[in-house]
Amino acid sequence: MQIAFTLVVFPCLLLAYMGQAAYLMKYPDSANRIFYDSVPDSLFWPVFVLAALAAMIASQAMISATFSCIKQAMALGCFPRLKIIHTSRKRMGQIYIPVINWFLMIMCVVVVSIFQSTTDIANAYGIAEVGVMLVSSTLVTIVMLLIWQTNLLLVLCFPLVFGSVELLYMSAVLSKIAEGGWLPLAFASVFLCVMYIWNYGSVLKYRSEVREKISMDFLLDLGSTLGTVRVPGIGLLYNELVQGIPSIFGQFLLSLPAIHSTIVFVCIKYVPVPMVRLEERFLFRRVGPKDYHMFRCVTRYGYKDVRKEDHHVFEQLLVASLEKFLRKEAQDLALERNLLESDLDSVSVASRDPEASGSYGTEELKIPLMHERRFDESGTSASEETTSALPSSVMALDEDPSLEYELSALREAIDSGFTYLLAHGDVRAKKKSFFLKKLVINYFYAFLRRNCRAGAANMSVPHMNILQVGMTYMV
Repeated sequence: MQIAFTLVVFPCLLLAYMGQAAYLMKYPDSANRIFYDSVPDSLFWPVFVLAALAAMIASQAMISATFSCIKQAMALGCFPRLKIIHTSRKRMGQIYIPVINWFLMIMCVVVVSIFQSTTDIANAYGIAEVGVMLVSSTLVTIVMLLIWQTNLLLVLCFPLVFGSVELLYMSAVLSKIAEGGWLPLAFASVFLCVMYIWNYGSVLKYRSEVREKISMDFLLDLGSTLGTVRVPGIGLLYNELVQGIPSIFGQFLLSLPAIHSTIVFVCIKYVPVPMVRLEERFLFRRVGPKDYHMFRCVTRYGYKDVRKEDHHVFEQLLVASLEKFLRKEAQDLALERNLLESDLDSVSVASRDPEASGSYGTEELKIPLMHERRFDESGTSASEETTSALPSSVMALDEDPSLEYELSALREAIDSGFTYLLAHGDVRAKKKSFFLKKLVINYFYAFLRRNCRAGAANMSVPHMNILQVGMTYMV
C-alpha cells in the first residue's frame, strides 16, 4: 500500500488537482462542477465510469475501516458486543459485522433522502476527512514521543508542520457546518456517548463483581457440603472472572436447596489466533480443597472456532480435559512427595521411624476425595469402605486410590448429567448516587445491555439444562 500510494496514487492526485486549479484560473465559474468540466468531452464517459468504480472502492474501504474500528473498540470494552464473522482463515482482520453493515446502508439512504444534494454531502465529507487527518497527526505525535522515543525537537516539528496545514483546512471547512457539515459531528457525538456509557457501566459492573466476590475463608467455613446438600451432577457456572469465586455462586447457594457434586466455573476467552487446538482449549485449576469438587476452567476460542458447538461435544471435551488435569495433578503431587521423602532421607535416616512412616503413607493413600472422618459402630471408617468398594477395573495398583475415587465420583456426576448455571444480572445505580449517574446506568446502560449480543454462555444448550438466577449489581 505504501509503494502504490507513493508511486501511483499520489502523483495522479497531484496532477489532477494541479490540472483542476489551472482550469479554475481560466474558468472561475466552473467551481461547482470542476471535476467533470475539466475533463475533455471525448473522455467524459470513460472518466465517469472510472469515477463510479473509484467511489465503490472507496465505500468498501470505509466499510472495512468501520468494521475494524468497531472490533477494536469491542476488544477494549468500549462498545457493546456485536456479532463478528471472520471471513478468512488466514487473515485475522478480514471480518464482517452484519449489524454495522445494515446500519451503514440505512444511514446512507437516510442521508441521501435528507440532503438531496451532493454539495451538502461533500461538505460533510470534507469535515470528516480533515478531522481524520487531525486525529492521525495527533496519534502519530504520541507514538513518536512514547513508543519510538524520537528526539523531542523532531516530535515538536511534526505537528507544527503538518498540524498547521491541517488547521488551515479545518478553518476552511468549519464554515460549512450549517450546510451539511453537522452530520459527521452528530454521528461522532452519538458514538462517543454510546462508547463512554458502555465503558463506564462495564467498569462499574466489573468492580462490583471483584468487590463482592466470595472469599475462600467463607467457603471453608461452609465446609465441603457448601452449606447445602450435594447431589450427583456437574454444574457449569459461567462468569467473567478469571480469579476468585463470583458472587453469583453465593446467590445460587442461597436460592437452591441442593448444589451439584461437581462445580466448574467456566470463563470463556477469545484469543487472536484462527483456531485453538482441542487439547489446548481448556485450562483447569482447582478451587478449594479436594473434597469441595470445585474447579476453575478457562475456555479459549480462536476467531474461526465454532462457538455454538453441540453441547454434548463441549461436555465431552471438558470432561476429558478435566480427567487429564486430575491425573496430571496426582502425578505432580506424587513426584513432589517422593522428592520430599528423598530429601528427608538424605538429612537424617536414623531419626525416622519406618513403621510410622509406612503407616502415614498408607493412610494418605486410603483417604478418598469426599471423606468424612466418621466411623460406624463396627469401627470401620466410611472412607475405607468406599475405597474398598471401588471396582477392580477402576483401581490400579500403581495409582493413588484417592485419584481413582475422584475419577469414579466424576464419572458418576457425568452419568447424572450437566446443568448450565447462568446469571441474569441487572446493573442498578445506588440510591445515593447523583441523578445523572442513575439516568446513565438505570436507563441508557441497561438499554445497551438488553440489546447487545449475549455473553459467554451463548451456546446451543437445551432449555431443560439451563438454570438461571437473577442478581442485581449495585454500582
